[in-house]
Amino acid sequence: MEKLRAGVIGLGRSGYNIHVHSMSLLPDLYEIAAVADLLRDRVAEAEAAHGCRGFDDYRSMLDAGGLDVVVNATPSHLHVPVTIDVMERGFDVLCDKPLARRVEEVDSLIAKAAETGKRLFVFQQSRFAPYFRKVAEIIASGVLGRVVMIKIAFNGFARRWDWQTLQELNGGNLLNTGPHPLDQALQLFGEKEDPKVFCLMDRANTYGDAEDHVKLILHGASSPTIDIEISSCCAYPTYTYEVYATRGGLAGTMQHIDWKYFDDADAPDQKLIRDPLPDRAYCREELPWKEESWDVPESESNLFNTIGARYYRDLYATMVEGKQPEVTVAQVRRQIAVIEACHRQNPLSRT
Repeated sequence: MEKLRAGVIGLGRSGYNIHVHSMSLLPDLYEIAAVADLLRDRVAEAEAAHGCRGFDDYRSMLDAGGLDVVVNATPSHLHVPVTIDVMERGFDVLCDKPLARRVEEVDSLIAKAAETGKRLFVFQQSRFAPYFRKVAEIIASGVLGRVVMIKIAFNGFARRWDWQTLQELNGGNLLNTGPHPLDQALQLFGEKEDPKVFCLMDRANTYGDAEDHVKLILHGASSPTIDIEISSCCAYPTYTYEVYATRGGLAGTMQHIDWKYFDDADAPDQKLIRDPLPDRAYCREELPWKEESWDVPESESNLFNTIGARYYRDLYATMVEGKQPEVTVAQVRRQIAVIEACHRQNPLSRT
């Protein structure tokens, strides 16, 4: 089986702990051929662990050649310029999220890919999360009826003081964590229309000048309302997903999901009554609920391993076998349009 020779730019949490690690789970598909980072100790660690070539400058790594795909895991504010540079130097590139800060930047990347003939991919690995796949499967089955609202919460309580809290470096919860729930949300919202966006953002526990509390509503005429929270000041997170629908509902975390529903054919016949109900009664009925539950399989219980390996399997199938990628740049462009709208509605002062 042909292996893809990968070069990784940036050996931070994402570059090393996610990208290098995910590819190392698929030794039949990927060879970690080269890495580049400004910090020499990180390069030396990768060289020792993976037998790859190490570089202090990514341009030297690209000049050395011998790569099939280059992973751009640089800090967020460098994603666009470095990705353009990689394509101009003749390489297909996988860029980490967030792909960009603005739609016009995404368009420049799309144009550069067309100009150079290079392929551009975006690392949105949460599309492959087992819990999201299960939620999407249940909704698509139709058992819940028409979906009215979906609530997605990527919440927790945390104080943060690193570079990802700074606006100038494309920090903040919306650009750091937001691409994960947003990518999922837009898949469930559907493609019949672009969502209308309402967003409130706040700075609560952060030591930087970017937001760490986000409340985001996506809505449209023919799509479910989607309520997204990405907050670092939620001390009691209770769910990841809640689904409100006309014949039932769903609630669950990344490990466990419960859902219940009824069949219209089995439900009591009812009709509108305009007159006062006898004995001042309240509308009550016994619905024939069916209840089901799901637990993440043991084989998929390590979320980061599962979604990283699944993404890289899909990337391999796209690059080598000609499969259409599950995550497309056009889909990510739609996500960045939402993020840009949120920032327009919430201009934050800079420190």
